[in-house]
Amino acid sequence: MNRHLDLGCGLAPKNPYHASELYGIDIRARDASTVNATVVGANLAIEPIPFPDNHFDSVSAYDFFEHVPRVALDFSAKTSSFPFIQLMNEIWRVLKPDGLMYAVTPAFPNEKALRDPTHVNIITSKTHRYFTAPHLLGKMYGFNGTFKVIRQQWIHPRAEYEPQSPPILHRLRNLGERLVGEQSHLLWEFSAVKPGPRA
Repeated sequence: MNRHLDLGCGLAPKNPYHASELYGIDIRARDASTVNATVVGANLAIEPIPFPDNHFDSVSAYDFFEHVPRVALDFSAKTSSFPFIQLMNEIWRVLKPDGLMYAVTPAFPNEKALRDPTHVNIITSKTHRYFTAPHLLGKMYGFNGTFKVIRQQWIHPRAEYEPQSPPILHRLRNLGERLVGEQSHLLWEFSAVKPGPRA
């Protein structure tokens, strides 16, 4: 039995790996029984993922990372925190060993990364180095996990963008879109590096 968690899912969590158990988290969660999933409410910019360690085989985030602040300031307490670093810690924590993370986000230099005024976390083609071996640059900011890159690539999202091997015509269309600058989103597919067998 596989469990999948979709972050920022609204009422319709995505299930890119076709897991048998589907969960979602959204800041505006309501009853999502019509989608055969359990959706819970949480603000992941300030709260942990409300599930135990090593609970999920996979986690996804579609058009979500760009809404999680990089830095949060508390002027009254004279402190700061790093919500995106903390979220990546939480994703790593709830994944089983070798568990998969699949994320798609608009990225710089495409203007879609900057167009929406609620986009506060601009991802680039080198941002993954803060969370993936061998670089793990996020350690200096409190990242305590390790991910391994399965793939990172530019895509032009459509109705469905899932982790699958696209047919040759789709790959040719992707090449054409890359040549004319239409690929606006970065796809991250990582695996969680942690001790213990995958259960």
